[in-house]
Amino acid sequence: MKTTVSRYDFERAFADAGRKDQFSYEGLSVLFDYLEDYEEQTGEEIELDVVALCCDYYENDWADIADDYGIEYENDTDGLDAVRDYLHDNTTVLGETSSGFVYACF
Repeated sequence: MKTTVSRYDFERAFADAGRKDQFSYEGLSVLFDYLEDYEEQTGEEIELDVVALCCDYYENDWADIADDYGIEYENDTDGLDAVRDYLHDNTTVLGETSSGFVYACF
């Protein structure tokens, strides 16, 4: 990130901006890793803008995503797979958490 930001500073920035509940601890870790990888791969530095990140990326559990997008499923295993496929087909998935996904808004 434009100024080297540690994982701790990244998490702290969300708390300082009043956005500590926007992502779980696990979700923030997924987001941080994604942004670091993006910078390394592209050579482009990203400015830490918490509000913009909260607008550009979501974390949600798979059942809520299924409800939000009308994804039908018969059981939890099928639902998780259906949501995973739907997200991969329609947006960028940053990663999975123990309860769901971190993904780009679409």
